[in-house]
Order: sequence, then structure tokens, then C-alpha cells
Amino acid sequence: MKVSHAIGQILKKEGIQFITGYPVNHIFEGAAAADIRTIVVRQERTGLHMADAVSRTTSGDQVGVFIMQHGPGSENAFGGVAQAYGDSVPLVVIPMGFPRSIQNISPNFSSFLNFQHVTKWVEQVVLPEQVNKPYAAPKMVIYSGATRSRCGGARSQMGPFYCPIDQTVYIDLSFFQEMQRKFRAGGDFAYAYVIAHEVGHHVQNQLGLLQRAQARQREIGEPEANQISVRVELMADCLAGVWAKNSDQKYHFLEEGDVEQAMKAAEAIGDDRLQKQAQGYAVPDSFTHGSSAQRVRWFMNGLKNGQVQQCDTFRAARL
Repeated sequence: MKVSHAIGQILKKEGIQFITGYPVNHIFEGAAAADIRTIVVRQERTGLHMADAVSRTTSGDQVGVFIMQHGPGSENAFGGVAQAYGDSVPLVVIPMGFPRSIQNISPNFSSFLNFQHVTKWVEQVVLPEQVNKPYAAPKMVIYSGATRSRCGGARSQMGPFYCPIDQTVYIDLSFFQEMQRKFRAGGDFAYAYVIAHEVGHHVQNQLGLLQRAQARQREIGEPEANQISVRVELMADCLAGVWAKNSDQKYHFLEEGDVEQAMKAAEAIGDDRLQKQAQGYAVPDSFTHGSSAQRVRWFMNGLKNGQVQQCDTFRAARL
């Protein structure tokens, strides 16, 4: 896939309906292939102000996107980018790049180097491998008592779960009441952890990990299949921590005691804790989600690092 087409797909996934631009920029073709309307302008500042207006008039609900050529085109857009940055207007600006053999070489104007001072984030993309796979958010169904999913029936006794077939998280809110009553684990962030864990399974599904894990489980015995299940669940715990870390950096929502709430929830739903409560003893070979200590450890691993790469439980020597 070409870089321009990958970017076009990402813009489409983000709900971009049209872009303004000054040619030449290959993203015109990528956007058209993704069924995004393109508006060609005769001057960079004009197109930039049109994109700026989209963001301002919608209060950021829709983000303006402007694309342009490299060199003089990028230089002409500099003032408009700086103005949007100074006014805190969300804006996506994608300039064309020089051929790789001469990029970032003086006297060629480098958008990557010069725009760093007037943007919140800037990155240089020259290879398709540098463009992340587009992320499609999961759906969520909140039900009471029972409902249907494409993975089968859902009942409140099952607790929250993710169905990879319809890419949906199912949750009966009475589960949160049970957490508080039965496990003495409650609070907004504890509930957020539970939901983030299920969304973690959606991330695994998007990456193709769930499919590979399930295929492998069908080939081996139950104890080994349970071990794979444990690694899948602990990775989802870690991904919940990654979400918490990055969301807090952006929104600053974590308050004193929130992390302790999540840790208490993770401890409460560990396989060893649940089995001891049910039958007085634990059988590690039958674990499918991990022990209390493991669930806390992997959640905290994600919370401390904030990186998906640190959640690879399948390569970890110690769970």
C-alpha cells in the first residue's frame, strides 16, 4: 500500500469528509480513493484558512485538513499554521515531502524541522511501514438481564465480555454493583478498568492476536490452552493500563486513590482469589485469566510504561 493511500484510509476512519489542498500532493489521490472530497485552492493560505474555519465553526467536532506541496508551498502555509497553534485550533496539515535523497538538506525547506515550533505534534512519514494500522473503535452494548450477540447469548452472570465477531463490548451494569457488594471493589476508575480490559481484547482483535491465539488453542490440550488464555487476558490488563497512562497524560483525570481502586478490582477477579472463595483452594492449571498478583502486575506494567509494545505477554518469561 502507498503511504498516500494509507493516510487516506486513516483520514476516512477519523470521519474526515473533505480536505482542502494546493497541488502537488499525492494525498489528493489517496483521499479520492478513500472517497474523501478534495477541494483544490490556488493559494496555500486560502486553503489553510478554509481548513481552520472548519475546526473553528464546529468547535473542533470536525477537524480541518489541509495538504500542500513541499518547499515554497510549506513556507507559504507557515503563518497560518502558527496562527492556528497560537489560538489552540485543532488542525491537520500534511505537506508533501522532498525526495528522500535530498530531504532535510539545506537550502530545501523542511516542514518537519521548521513546523516543530508551531505545532503540538509533527512527524515525518516516508515509508508505508511508518503509518500505523487504522484503528476502528469497538461498539458497546449496555443491557439488563440478557441480550444476544453474534458470539451467542449474553447474561448478566457472565460479566462483561468482548465479542470479536461483531467487535462489540457487552456489559450489564449490575456487574458493577456486584463488584462492590461481592468483591468490595468499586469506584469510577475501577469500573473504567473493567471496560478498558474488554476494549483491550478489541485491540488484540485488530492486531490479529485473538485469531492466532484461538487457532492455537484448538490444536493443543486444555492445560496448554488455558495458559494461552491467561496470556491473552493479562495482555488485556496491560493494555488497560496503557489506556489509563495515555488518557491521564491528555486529560489529567486520575485522582488520588484511583489507581488503588483499579488494583483492588484486579486483585478481586484473579483466578486464585475466585477459586478459593468458591471451593477453598486454587488449581493453577485451570486458570484462564491469571492470578490476582499477575493481573495487578500487568496492569501496573501498562500504567507505568504507557506503551503497547510493553504488553507482549507471549514473549514474557515471567507472568
